[in-house]
Amino acid sequence: MIAISPRQLEVFSTIAAAGSVRAAAAQLGLTQPAASMALAELERLLGTTLFDRHQRRLHLNEQGRALLPRAREIVERLRELGEGAATAKPRGALAIGASNTIGNYLVGELLGGFVAAHPAVRLSLRVANTAEIIAGLLDFSLDVGCVEGPAAQAEIESIPWREDELKICARADHPLARRKRLHARDFAGERWILRESGSATRQLFEDASRDALGPLEVVLELGQSEAIKQAVIAGLGIGCLPAVAIADAVAAGKLVALKVPFLDLRRKLALVVHRERYRGATLAAFLHCALAHRRGRSKPDADRHGDRGGSEGKLDADRRR
Repeated sequence: MIAISPRQLEVFSTIAAAGSVRAAAAQLGLTQPAASMALAELERLLGTTLFDRHQRRLHLNEQGRALLPRAREIVERLRELGEGAATAKPRGALAIGASNTIGNYLVGELLGGFVAAHPAVRLSLRVANTAEIIAGLLDFSLDVGCVEGPAAQAEIESIPWREDELKICARADHPLARRKRLHARDFAGERWILRESGSATRQLFEDASRDALGPLEVVLELGQSEAIKQAVIAGLGIGCLPAVAIADAVAAGKLVALKVPFLDLRRKLALVVHRERYRGATLAAFLHCALAHRRGRSKPDADRHGDRGGSEGKLDADRRR
């Protein structure tokens, strides 16, 4: 039997999250040599390396990625066992990923309830496009994500969060903005400013418009909704952006949201989690807070013994597994 200690697994999982032995040692209250020795001993016991070294940072290799979810689960379960699983309090760190619309415009709705209820938990937020957030979940560098597009990977569970809608927008003095009724043919020859490939916003728009609008003349591809908004205001073309991203510009009379009843631009935002990621006290509390806020409850962790149906009930069941 291999005599692996919980401390070695804790050091390994903390290094995986921090990216360096020095940062992990500081988080755990260890000296850097002690953390290095713990990792080296774990690798010796397993007979394999767990990280690749590149530019002074450690990156999980294939063996490390396979071990990480099990190591985290063991560490979290032991902590909860010591505290009493039913009363274990959220603590430690949580790495969250958010696609651009959510990270730039809905971050308060995503994180606000949890921060207020659990100020001791250290949160980190990575804002990127949906494809990058899913990649972060798959390599376990992220614990949970919130994205605008569907997750097709079998390893990822998607939990409905809230609904959203895209809007085709133009500068207030654009010819299309002055027309009361628009048809697909009215967009012939228009110059488009869109998000980059890999963006859920771009994918949804192309899927919805392909039959109605045909090939598009895309003159600019930009990685941020705010940059697209400013380019449309500057008169460089028309764009397709989340309604929440253009609300201020529409209210100020700088942009007009065009009415396009022939296109269905509604979409669902979702929380996404790797199916192998153990849902201990911290992750379970975050998911409960996000879902409670979605439903408009007055308290972020309201009545955890009340409504247990749907996704929330499944989350509790997963935590007890």
